[in-house]
Amino acid sequence: MSTRFALVRPPATSLADGIVTFIERQPVDVGLAREQWAAYVAALEANGWPTVAVDGDDALPDSVFVEDTVVIFGELAVLTNPARAARAPEVDGTARKLRELGFDPVAITEGTLDGGDVLKVGTTVYVGLTGNTSASAIGQLRTILAPRGWTVVAVPLTTALHLKSAVTALPDGTVIGYDPLVDDPAVFGSYLAVPEEPGAHVVVLDPATVLMSSAAPASAALFEARGLRVVRVDISEYEKLEGCVTCLSVRVRG
Repeated sequence: MSTRFALVRPPATSLADGIVTFIERQPVDVGLAREQWAAYVAALEANGWPTVAVDGDDALPDSVFVEDTVVIFGELAVLTNPARAARAPEVDGTARKLRELGFDPVAITEGTLDGGDVLKVGTTVYVGLTGNTSASAIGQLRTILAPRGWTVVAVPLTTALHLKSAVTALPDGTVIGYDPLVDDPAVFGSYLAVPEEPGAHVVVLDPATVLMSSAAPASAALFEARGLRVVRVDISEYEKLEGCVTCLSVRVRG
């Protein structure tokens, strides 16, 4: 496709039953979560990212975290293979929408992979080796991507749900992370520690703009001091489920 867009999926009424692994379960206000999702979508659209929604499914509590279901590499869409069987139907919904949009996706069939474990920086693809993503899946992804010019680097992670729960990257390629959640910052070519856990998560909207959680004001100030414009959104209800700003969309650059 030639036009960029963001793939999203509305929160299920069962959202509060979503999986939590590294944090204590907290009550989730589903009504507020719906408002926050709408504001997140509005922020994307106001900053040049029209959204396309996968059909919602109230039987899938974690389906709002659409990033886990697919990773986009240019014209190539790679469907993931969740470690938790209950999340497998989420991939089916994403696949249907992608085919409607003209994609012919390929699927990870060896081992397990969550999209939240995949961080692209230039032509390097960092993939978290976590409880959700296995070495065999990383190997298959490497085989798929090598002919297309991508280099896959496995990153062991023991302290967070996904790699992108610990690190993301600024528009200039600097990897940002919250040190207590990063096993080995030396893995990354350029690394900047941030003072707040939600500050480690940004969505790059354009070369000068990032979207991030409003729960990390000190990190936002750090990015602004580097010349970036920061769009802040409140995603408190998703953070209760180990979600962050990257989890809620898949950006497709045509």
